[in-house]
Amino acid sequence: MSLILETVDLQRRFTVGGGLLAKPTIIHAVNGVSLQVRRGETFAIVGESGCGKSTLARLLLRLIEPSAGKVIYDGRDLTDVSASEMRALRSEMQFIFQDPFSSLNPRMSVETIVGEPLLVHSDLSASGRRARVAELLSRVGLRPEQGDRYPHEFSGGQRQRISIARALASGPKLLIGDEPVSALDVSVQAQIVNLLEDLKADFGLTLIVIAHDLAVIRHMSDRVAVMYLGEVVELATTETLFTAPRHPYTQALLAAIPVPVPGAGGERRVLGGDIPSPANPPSGCKFHTRCPFVTDICRTSRPVLTDTGAGQVACHHHATIPVPQLASARVHQRSATSQRRFALYRAATEQKTTNREIAP
Repeated sequence: MSLILETVDLQRRFTVGGGLLAKPTIIHAVNGVSLQVRRGETFAIVGESGCGKSTLARLLLRLIEPSAGKVIYDGRDLTDVSASEMRALRSEMQFIFQDPFSSLNPRMSVETIVGEPLLVHSDLSASGRRARVAELLSRVGLRPEQGDRYPHEFSGGQRQRISIARALASGPKLLIGDEPVSALDVSVQAQIVNLLEDLKADFGLTLIVIAHDLAVIRHMSDRVAVMYLGEVVELATTETLFTAPRHPYTQALLAAIPVPVPGAGGERRVLGGDIPSPANPPSGCKFHTRCPFVTDICRTSRPVLTDTGAGQVACHHHATIPVPQLASARVHQRSATSQRRFALYRAATEQKTTNREIAP
């Protein structure tokens, strides 16, 4: 399968503070990330808040500029194209933001919001744009006549559907969702996830999803990259990552998944301490201050992503660290519950559609 997106040693540093008597503080939000995203897959990026995953998402579309490294989209280095070329390329690369309310202009009607990309990236007439907007609204589960309304007149899930319709307007090949369902109710999350899966299949999209809900990731992704303090610490297929995680941080994330089944057990590997400050990260392996398997080499030498045959992991001791025996059982219990939830809402949505189709 060919690559649609690749990053090479991508970095983003922020400078904060500083003055006449104080030196500025350098924060390494993204620190040497190299990833490859295959055409047509759903690629997930996960990690705790503050790990740099949202910054990475914005770097991929050059919504913010990298401090170093490359972003290669479809064979073109995005860090080496002009602003006008980047504007044209963004018709193929679209972003879905976390908060569907703040990302929509409250002074614009839905028809104007969804149709705006068509003004920039198409030569459709006004009537052609209206027809296209009506088609997109229908495709995301809204009624075309709702185009005259404004964002505040819709629920959170409906606003996210509007955001998705806007992202689809320019005919993209790649969609990047930064926590696209985290601001929504659980029932609405399932609807939006199912919608994204359907759109991916129908339009031949590649999805990059930033998330912290591992149940959602397990349901919809093909491969997962786990980030910690601006670095990727593990990368594997979804099945491998959830059943045989090699990095202690990944193991702890999976062990922390709540299981909504009374009496469901499982080995809990609880992390101690807080995430270190990105302004003053630890030496060596950044995870060593919280790792139960830390040794002297972890404190002095930074591990690099190493191919294990089943994925990649940045850990000096990945070959000897045991996989928790009951971790996979906990994950499967939670995953089965989530799968049922997604299936129930998909069935309910299909039933509503059928009822509309047969109504007189």
